[in-house]
Amino acid sequence: MIAFRRGLLAAYVVGLGCSITLSEGALLLLTLLWLWRLHDPDVRGVQVWPLWAPVLVFAAATLLSAFTSGEVAQSLAASKGLLLMAALYVTADALESTGETDRFLSWLALAAGAAAVAGILQVVACPSHDPTLQPAHGLGRWFFHRCDRARGFFSIYMTLAGVLNLVLLATLPRLLPGAFRRRSMPLWLVTLGGLVATYTRGAWLGLVAGAAALLPMSRRGRLVLLAGLVLLPAIFLLGPQDLRHRFRSMFDPAEAGITERFYMWRSATLMWRERPLVGWGPGGVKRVYSRFAQPGAFKQSTGHVHNTPLQILAERGALGFAAWLAIWLGFYWHAVRLLKRLEVGRTLERALVAGSIASVTGFLVAGLSEYNFGDSEVVMVAWTVMALPWAVARGGKPLAPRAGAS
Repeated sequence: MIAFRRGLLAAYVVGLGCSITLSEGALLLLTLLWLWRLHDPDVRGVQVWPLWAPVLVFAAATLLSAFTSGEVAQSLAASKGLLLMAALYVTADALESTGETDRFLSWLALAAGAAAVAGILQVVACPSHDPTLQPAHGLGRWFFHRCDRARGFFSIYMTLAGVLNLVLLATLPRLLPGAFRRRSMPLWLVTLGGLVATYTRGAWLGLVAGAAALLPMSRRGRLVLLAGLVLLPAIFLLGPQDLRHRFRSMFDPAEAGITERFYMWRSATLMWRERPLVGWGPGGVKRVYSRFAQPGAFKQSTGHVHNTPLQILAERGALGFAAWLAIWLGFYWHAVRLLKRLEVGRTLERALVAGSIASVTGFLVAGLSEYNFGDSEVVMVAWTVMALPWAVARGGKPLAPRAGAS
């Protein structure tokens, strides 16, 4: 049984880097195995239930918004993303020791690195955009489809960027002074190159925010982190012309992509004001956006508004948004408290917890310009990385006592 579960975990990790079908299939089997194991009282006795209260309330608020949307069947179908929250519990259950947790993260880093290499090859070897020079059919045509921006094995570059952003931040503490996995630097840099090649600005900002979140958590690594944050713009400014333009346009409010996002955000606000408590139901943006589209907007219909909090507000209302926000507040409360209780000498455990905090921070910041919570591949990685603090608390040595404890 243990070997079977490890095999499923390996398949799940590989799928997170290259195949939504493989990752969701492995997650389904892991979930069924977890539910079957819960019939054992000994298993239930040691089971951890991360964030069960806000997760349950968020699920209930989502279903309430679906049943009150006026399009119940469509809204319920669009609610299937709730099932992916099982990744949080399956991961916390499967990783029974700190060593297993560390190895799992290493597998995830390898999977993300492979996806990054594929993305870099797509951009570097991208054929001319002349249709007569494109591969006529087969694997080559699929691999080099829309290859001006790295997408790896995924359908779109934003998905690859979201996955790489999360994994880069989760593994960043390994590279800091005093860390134990400095040899992973080449893989990390290759993965960073893959993120750069996606030309996805929201993910770039998420990486910066997540790295900045590590500053108060790593005294010995602060100078390295600060130097990296200062030097990071040089990667863009000294790169190819398209990359330089993409970086500079981040700060131009008149740039077409930014302007379009402003239109979308105004529309989402109007949608929420009309149904403030329960929203329009999951998938509601796709159904009713055209009614609220701004006159100057290029897109008069869309399935998302390039902003996760506004998407949650518009589709699930204030109730759903409050529960969604409580999930992240609960995560930070638990993870930060755990990090404070971990002794300085426990480098491995501290790196795992700090990386999880940085990764979630990068995910949330990137979600301010993308609806990454609705991207199945990305959100599965997010739920998975969120489980690491609970795995550390479950499998590590006894913690230092809380201040003031007897």
